[in-house]
Amino acid sequence: MTAPESPLLVTGLPRSGTSWVGKMLEASDEVVYVNEPMNPSHPPGLSPGVLDARVTRQFQYISPEDDEQWARAFTDTLALRYRLGPELRQNHSAYDLARMVKYATSFTAGRLRGRRAMLDDPFAVLSTGWLVQRMGAQAVVLVRDPVSFVGSWRKLGWSMHFHELLEQPLLVRDHLAPYVDRMRSLVGSPDWLARTCLLWEMTYDVADRSFRSLPGVHLVGYEDLVAEPVAGFRRLYEQFGLTWSPQAHDRVVAATSGGEGSAAGSHRWSLRGGLSRTAYRPMSSETALSTFRSRLSAEEIERVRELTAAVAARVLPTGRVTGAARV
Repeated sequence: MTAPESPLLVTGLPRSGTSWVGKMLEASDEVVYVNEPMNPSHPPGLSPGVLDARVTRQFQYISPEDDEQWARAFTDTLALRYRLGPELRQNHSAYDLARMVKYATSFTAGRLRGRRAMLDDPFAVLSTGWLVQRMGAQAVVLVRDPVSFVGSWRKLGWSMHFHELLEQPLLVRDHLAPYVDRMRSLVGSPDWLARTCLLWEMTYDVADRSFRSLPGVHLVGYEDLVAEPVAGFRRLYEQFGLTWSPQAHDRVVAATSGGEGSAAGSHRWSLRGGLSRTAYRPMSSETALSTFRSRLSAEEIERVRELTAAVAARVLPTGRVTGAARV
């Protein structure tokens, strides 16, 4: 499968900018946006019309040793074949029906027009290797500075429960064995910051060791894209074989120039996610690069830096470090 034909995967941990990057790539008018098919919550996940496979875990791992069901399901998804029957049998609410019409229409139109499927899915991050090697995807793995990442999770009140990873034996064997003891020691721990930092450390260690060297995989710093969005997205367009048009340029500029959505705490309604605190919103580069200041103390910033230092030194661009100075 050549680059202009291959499906795309936009991934990275939740709150690493996947929705933003996905919407900017969608501005090419050459892809069909597929939102979080591996999210274990409905919506947006557990929609067999989009992905006819049962997702049971956060960060579900797909192994080549046990992938027959997954390969069959993703073959349909990436070919933009909507599974109307399975969707109707499982999801029946008015919201589900509206979402069904939206996806059935976009899949059919995209397939007829020769568009490429583009998965925006942070929950697929640990299956990046499988999606690239088995399904022929190209991938961008977004790396958000750990200080900004931890601050964002704190704002949303999110927490990682490591049983989601520990109870996936193939994932532990293939990627997370060095972290098992540390994960177990933090199960049930009140040290929220340590748990969140460990999730960041493990994920990007795996991305660096196991995925970065694969053809078609690009590790990209979120803060780099925010600081220089036009140059950064133009480069991504070239890497993915998308057309960098005046429309795409204008969309990127509008999305990083402030305006709607810049105010803290604003919500946006979307058919994909309902009333969501996590949906993509336009935001100025200055705002995106400075929000951590109101979420973490100077002492917490220093601790995040210490806990993530070894992996951060490998995956963060030199000189682009959030919170390096005392705030």
